Amino acid sequence: MEFEKQLKEYVNKVNAELERVFCEKDCRQRVVYDAMRYSITAGGKRLRPVLSLAVCDMLGGCMADALRFGVAVEHIHTYSLIHDDLPCMDNDDLRRGMPTCHKKFGEANALLAGDGLLTGAFEYLSDFSMYKSVSQGTVIRVISEIAKAAGCDGMIGGQVVDLACEGKSDVSEDVLNYLHHRKTGALIRVSAVVGALAAGANDEVVDAVGEFAQKLGLAFQIRDDILDCIGDEAVLGKPIGSDAENEKTTYVTLLGVEGAMKKADSITADAVKIVERFGEKSDFVKKLALYLLDRNN
Repeated sequence: MEFEKQLKEYVNKVNAELERVFCEKDCRQRVVYDAMRYSITAGGKRLRPVLSLAVCDMLGGCMADALRFGVAVEHIHTYSLIHDDLPCMDNDDLRRGMPTCHKKFGEANALLAGDGLLTGAFEYLSDFSMYKSVSQGTVIRVISEIAKAAGCDGMIGGQVVDLACEGKSDVSEDVLNYLHHRKTGALIRVSAVVGALAAGANDEVVDAVGEFAQKLGLAFQIRDDILDCIGDEAVLGKPIGSDAENEKTTYVTLLGVEGAMKKADSITADAVKIVERFGEKSDFVKKLALYLLDRNN
């Protein structure tokens, strides 16, 4: 119950900041702001900003600065979901039980809403007047880390490899690991890294929490693959079986459901071991890893 209470507190902080940032605007381009707001306030686990807050809390840093870093990552995560759902990508009609952005606002406005969220993330990060304790140098490093995670050697690169693998029957587990460390894992990893940077952590600690989150991201993706096969569509908020429909190789394709579950269990256990060095302060972070392993959506 203590974990659930803390998780709710973190999520509430994130949602309050998103409501503040994405207030309604009355201007000629209002439709793009409406589309951005529709997508980013539509719920979700808020895993990435929660991870930023939790890591910063574990290391005794400034939560206000970690919140800002994590919310910027949530901008980019939401942009990626909008673009993933487009007809030229996964062509999905539902996201979190609601019509996808392009179904609600049209393809062109959805595309622009994603662009607005991506560029808006860096505008939001670069307002130095909003930070409480971190230096401008730290903010610049955070901007660089997030840009790399979102770019062609990170999330975008993973998506490119994913598209190249569609319809192929010879995709290996190594290739799958490569693409998901980028497509899913890069933003999860950087969420933990910026939480550590908000706390003023040294490079050794930053690397450790980054490794923890990299493993967390891979386990998260494997669980996604499992849920796409055996999940409850009403709970997931989107159709199941989309990976098979799009002819994607997944961890379930390669390992079967039971094998994929065992791999996710093993990776999560390895992740938990990494943060045990931080003692009792790591309790929430460890429980978060186990919570994500057993999730149903």
